[in-house]
Amino acid sequence: MDALDQISTTLALTMGLAWASGINLYATLFTLGYLANTGNIDLPPDLQIVANPMVMGAAGVMYLIEFFADKMPGVDTGWDTIHTFIRIPAGAMLAAGAVGDLNPVVELAAAIMGGGLAAGSHATKAGSRVLINTSPEPFSNWIASISEDVVVIAGVWACINHPILFLIALAGFILLMIWLLPRIWVGVKKVFSSIINLFRNENTPTGQNPPQ
Repeated sequence: MDALDQISTTLALTMGLAWASGINLYATLFTLGYLANTGNIDLPPDLQIVANPMVMGAAGVMYLIEFFADKMPGVDTGWDTIHTFIRIPAGAMLAAGAVGDLNPVVELAAAIMGGGLAAGSHATKAGSRVLINTSPEPFSNWIASISEDVVVIAGVWACINHPILFLIALAGFILLMIWLLPRIWVGVKKVFSSIINLFRNENTPTGQNPPQ
């Protein structure tokens, strides 16, 4: 493997794991462990722990819980809120571990970039779910959740087996994310504003105007 291939492979693994962790951390960990145990990837020393059967078992159990929680409107938003404090740090740690034993400066840079990418993909997923939950039927929520699972598993596989193609696709996702996030934020504010106004109206006695 020449230097360019090595750089693209490392960069794809670093950013790929961070991106995927922001969407579904447990699917990312389980897929990575499975690929390592089946000989599809030689993990850097700092990531070899994810191939441990106990770690894979824990990731698998949590993925099953998330699989069902993520498909229940309202519950998925609560789950995403809690995982804001889990997915982003985990994405930073996986990105740092993926660069291998280079030097602390490179690991720190990878952690910063990985944490930022994990935060972006998490915000895109969580914000989109808030908007999707405004639909009265559950099918759009189920489709979104299953699509996310498929994209994460396929993305982890692609960042290992086709790093250049993955990096091109990731660049497209980042551009889409930059365009989407401001619009998602506006939509989310409108949703929560409507909920607050609804509760205010319910708590306002008949014949009185709600407080301004």
